[in-house]
This record gives sequence, C-alpha cells and structure tokens, in this order.
Amino acid sequence: MLLRPALSASLLLSAYLAISSLPVSGQQAPPASAAHTLLLPKRIVANETATLAVLDATGRLTPGVTVNFSNGDHIVTNATGRALFVAPSNPGVIYGIIPSHSARVYTTILTPAEGASAVPASTAPAFVSLADRFELAGATFCGQADANIVRVAGKPVLVLASSPVALIALPPSDLEPGTREINVSCAKHSGSRFSITFLDLSLEADSSPLAPGEHRTITVNVRGTRAKVPLEARNLSPKVAELAGGNPARASSGGGSENAAHFELIGRARGNFAVSVRLLPAPPQHR
Repeated sequence: MLLRPALSASLLLSAYLAISSLPVSGQQAPPASAAHTLLLPKRIVANETATLAVLDATGRLTPGVTVNFSNGDHIVTNATGRALFVAPSNPGVIYGIIPSHSARVYTTILTPAEGASAVPASTAPAFVSLADRFELAGATFCGQADANIVRVAGKPVLVLASSPVALIALPPSDLEPGTREINVSCAKHSGSRFSITFLDLSLEADSSPLAPGEHRTITVNVRGTRAKVPLEARNLSPKVAELAGGNPARASSGGGSENAAHFELIGRARGNFAVSVRLLPAPPQHR
C-alpha cells in the first residue's frame, strides 16, 4: 500500500506486502518479464501435487513465468499466474528461482509418511496484516490451490500456493481488523477451524521533504489487537535520511487502546524520503 502525500516524499507500508488477484475482465495481466516474487509452500510431499505462484512487484499474479528448480525441473505459470507441479520423489530441500532474479526460495520435500503424520492445521500466524498473505501448516490441504476452500469470517479467500501440508492465502479485501475464524477444507479432507488476528496498519507522519539535522517521527498505528506487536522499519533513502536505531530498525507497538509504534528519522540532506514498515512474524500458534 503506497501512501501518496501531497508532496513527493513517500511512506511505504508493507507486511511482506502482496496485494494479489486473479486477472479480471478488462484487466491486462502483467508480462512475464515483470516477475518479481516466487511463492512456494514451505513444505511439499514427495510425488504429490503442489501449486506455486509468481507475483509482479505490485503483487499481481503473473502468467508465463518460468521457474527453475535446483533439481533441474522447469515449470511455467499458467494464465492465473500459478502452476501445478508434482513434487520430486527424493526427500530433502530444494529451491526454486525466477531466472531474472537471484533470490532462492526453498521448500522441504517430506516423505509420504511424514506428510500423513502432520497434524491438521497445526500452525498458523498469531497476527496477519490485512494487506498481507498468510501461511498455514498442517495436513488438511490439497496440492491444487483451487481445490482448497478457505474462508475468513465466512468470506472466501484466494489461495495463492499450496501443498498437502502447507498453504499460502490472501485475506478478503473487505475484512475488518480483529480476531476472525478461519475455516479450511478441501475435497479430500474434513475441514478445520481456528482463529487468526488480522491487523490494520497505518502510517502517520509529515511527508514533506526532510532538512539536514531534522528529526521526524513516524508513527505506525495498529488496529485489531490491544497486544504489543513487533514491527520493522527500513530506510529506503539512506542518502537523505538516517533511521535512529539502525537500518532496519525494530520496535514493538505499545499495546492497549492506543496501540502504536514510533520510529525516528534524522535528515542527512534535504530531499524526499521513503520508509517501509512491515509486521514481523510472531511465534506461530499451535492449534
């Protein structure tokens, strides 16, 4: 989510941000050359199907992208920006990579016995940003993403990537912050229910250009919980500004009814600045 101030300075709020959607009528899908982020389930099961996804820099699912795996396999995303594949038969760790990027995305191949022993919906994040994808781990999932039925507070969600033991999905766009019930099922498994707290994060700051030596506070307001949540700020304009506490800088919100965290910028040269803030992952909850 890019906040657009009246002046050209900018504040970028992200929580591993990926606002993704399937192409809709009248909307042109991004070209394969725009591929930016590879999504792989963290765990897959040997010889079982799984689904991966590729996003562009703005979070749109991207068709026609080749993904290379470290075992020599090559997969191309379909018209939905996802690809169904069969996991290799040998257990262990492999990685996928988009040829135009150097980032490796790792996944662990489980044996069928390990996959079968996974506890249904065993782990889920404690907090998720409303603008962020979330990951579940367990054994209630289908490897084909669209075979999974996932609802948050009764609202259907888009499943981006999945395997029999892991799933990556996106919250509904109209979801209100707070603790919401999750229902997960697929054709082969009975459903499971649990809750996740979804947070609305908003930035508050003067976005006019900084002056040398000027101190400016960036406030991150948290709605959806009274608990303290961990956040990380990253300075994207180091020639213009310095983040107090280093780059990146970390802080927790104060909790309570006025739940907010504060980061301080110090001007180095007059100019526009950009800062990204993301929700740090809290320890997963076991269900």
